[in-house]
Amino acid sequence: MGVSFRHSAGFGKRMEYNLVGKMLMEGLDVYLPLVDDHGVDCVIKKEDGTFIEIQIKARSNEVLDGDAALFAAINHELTPNFYFVFYSERLDLMWILSSEKFLRECVTNKNGKNAGRHSIWFNGNRKDKKTGQKKEYCKKQFEKYICKDFSRFH
Repeated sequence: MGVSFRHSAGFGKRMEYNLVGKMLMEGLDVYLPLVDDHGVDCVIKKEDGTFIEIQIKARSNEVLDGDAALFAAINHELTPNFYFVFYSERLDLMWILSSEKFLRECVTNKNGKNAGRHSIWFNGNRKDKKTGQKKEYCKKQFEKYICKDFSRFH
């Protein structure tokens, strides 16, 4: 049976609140915008009084095999003090990239309906030598962005 629309439509928002809750539990001062028309899901006031903007992107367990950490069609231009938090439910991994690092690591669509938009694919998919089953994993070049908490925002 497929995923219900209600589940898939609400997953991203539920994950935003989940991750914001974790930020709050770590003692961060987090503010939620009333509207989301600039791709900013939350704002953090750092201890030095400066602010950073965060966009949260999440992929559920229900995505196609091989797409556990594929984030596509992202509209973004270089923005100072801006970070992406990417989370894959199936891999239970979180990557944090600044705007600059995201733009350095992503692929930009050259044509088609998503021309100019960006994609990043943190995972690969390979066969397990023992079981023969396909298994998703974090690509080596992205391991440096894996974070277990939000300490880099303190």
